Amino acid sequence: MGRRENLLHEMGFTPLWVERTRLAALQEQAALETPADNAAPTAPVAPAPTVTPIREHIAPLVAAVAEHAPAVAQTPAARPAPSIPIAIPGAAPTGRERTPAPVEAPAEDARSLEIGQMDWAALQQSVAACTACGLCQGRTNTVYGVGNPNADIMVIGEAPGQQEDLQGEPFVGAAGQLLDNMLNAIGEKRGERVYIANVLKCRPPGNRNPQPDEVAQCSPYLRRQVALVQPRVIFAVGRFAIQTLLQTDAPVSALRGKLHHYQGVPVVVSYHPAYLLRNLPDKAKAWRDLLLLKSVENGIPPKG
Repeated sequence: MGRRENLLHEMGFTPLWVERTRLAALQEQAALETPADNAAPTAPVAPAPTVTPIREHIAPLVAAVAEHAPAVAQTPAARPAPSIPIAIPGAAPTGRERTPAPVEAPAEDARSLEIGQMDWAALQQSVAACTACGLCQGRTNTVYGVGNPNADIMVIGEAPGQQEDLQGEPFVGAAGQLLDNMLNAIGEKRGERVYIANVLKCRPPGNRNPQPDEVAQCSPYLRRQVALVQPRVIFAVGRFAIQTLLQTDAPVSALRGKLHHYQGVPVVVSYHPAYLLRNLPDKAKAWRDLLLLKSVENGIPPKG
């Protein structure tokens, strides 16, 4: 065997005809060294059929080389193809297809689901006893809501102020009086076909802006109130009320004059009455918002 054949032999790439020639040489040398009386009869070698598949012809040859020439490096067996799991209807899932174990719902989700099943009486009692955020520590009264529980118009503000905290009713004091005048201007009145509520049910200290966690804790109450009232239209006043309902950071000026929706209910947005008391020129814009509110409540789609 030449140098090239030895190198191929050591790397396991020896051509099959070389190995077969070496096998014949080994067999001939063994026959010469073995006494004739002890020699085992040599079985006749049948010629390889021409139609035999290549893999059936190679298999016995490789086995013979391994038996008579153990120094020959054998080619590693082919790695079996990975099995692919097949989903069988009705069979238990295995491997990656196994259904993950149920994850316990967070406390807030469970609380929201519980609030979402309450009736009016249970909801009001839950608000009165709520300690979900730190606002409960400084409140005088919770401010649940007031008006007709079957109202066509639902007014939603931001949070109680000092007078609301003292009286337990939303929109009292100067801002409340202005809201009543705004409703009267379109033929509506507090307590008749109107229901009034706030996003927060407790007053933030010093009338500061609501915090995100406070809004998150109170939002399930507001959602349930809307679901119970089922108003024909919502009048959202003030930045925090609007952003909470519409889940947006856009300013009020960019949202006015357009019809929005919350839980499938049309929403008209405007400035908070307390803001209008400090910015009298914007009352004209608020008046246009009220006209839009009335037209939507009457079933007249907005123009544009």
